[in-house]
Amino acid sequence: MEQEQTSQEDQIRTRAYYLWEHAPEPKGTPDEYWEQARSEIEKEAPPVESGPIAEEPKK
Repeated sequence: MEQEQTSQEDQIRTRAYYLWEHAPEPKGTPDEYWEQARSEIEKEAPPVESGPIAEEPKK
């Protein structure tokens, strides 16, 4: 799990830098880009399942 968190953090860092690079002047604060990147990455992540998938009832 720690590896997954680091990987997500790396993705956020990379996205935040990209957003900052392409932002018009004057640039915003680093926190603004970090939050925007985090939000975008979380939207792209597949949903986490909370339990086993129930089988469809047999007919």
